[in-house]
Amino acid sequence: MAALAPLPPLPAQFKSIQHHLRTAQEHDKRDPVVAYYCRLYAMQTGMKIDSKTPECRKFLSKLMDQLEALKKQLGDNEAVTQEIVGCAHLETYALKMFLYADNEDRAGRFHKNMIKSFYTASLLIDVITVFGELTDENVKHRKYARWKATYIHNCLKNGETPQAGPVGIDEDNDMEENEDAGAASLPPQPPSSSAYDPSNLSSGSFTGVQIPPGAHAPANTPAEVPHNTGMASNAVQPTPKTVPAIDPALLSTVSQGDVHLTPEDFARAQKYCKYAGSALQYEDVSTAVQNLQKALKLLTTGRE
Repeated sequence: MAALAPLPPLPAQFKSIQHHLRTAQEHDKRDPVVAYYCRLYAMQTGMKIDSKTPECRKFLSKLMDQLEALKKQLGDNEAVTQEIVGCAHLETYALKMFLYADNEDRAGRFHKNMIKSFYTASLLIDVITVFGELTDENVKHRKYARWKATYIHNCLKNGETPQAGPVGIDEDNDMEENEDAGAASLPPQPPSSSAYDPSNLSSGSFTGVQIPPGAHAPANTPAEVPHNTGMASNAVQPTPKTVPAIDPALLSTVSQGDVHLTPEDFARAQKYCKYAGSALQYEDVSTAVQNLQKALKLLTTGRE
């Protein structure tokens, strides 16, 4: 992909989108689709913050130029030309990032890459808002990921051992950007309020995307364990991929004559097929099979 023209210095008013822009730069080569939507989110958010101040107008104009250049380069990519594909692509990527960090956390392997994965997942959930309002589940996952990133970062910085796995989180805690942590600034000790367990991700709470616990980390998230931290130093072991069993009944099923599909049914079936296609971009056979089976069942029975 051709290099993009550099942006002018970030105006102080746009501090809240600096990490989204940094994530965009980090993904220019890794995943241009993710980079595109990160910039689109920054553009939309920046317009709401300040579109009149000269330095802000100049910055947004250059950011728009980057977006136009990216859109031209990705003109034949369905994840850019079709919102439903783009949304599935972004959600799948964010979920893989989240599950990698969550698996490392549950195993007691605390290191800079898992902290960054938690925080990057939270940023990408921010970006999903370019497609519309977030679900309640997405909001909870974002808050948990951002809180976990800060909590583990602060523990390591203070020479303390973080508590592995799901912990309590204060629903009323305000979050502020913390440049050094690369995450939101919250108290270093876990609050004692109601516990939140992100393991329910496996039930497909990311708008129907199904990825089992233990999914491997994205290729751009290497496993590095910092030394001299007093934390567990065992190397990351990839979890074998599992492919769900195919319902034999679906192999010989044909649409019944009395099945009447509505336009909404066709739209949902198309959505599952798009999710499956997006999952295959990550060689995630399990997710692809589950979503294809959902589409087939819907088309042949009229039920999900």
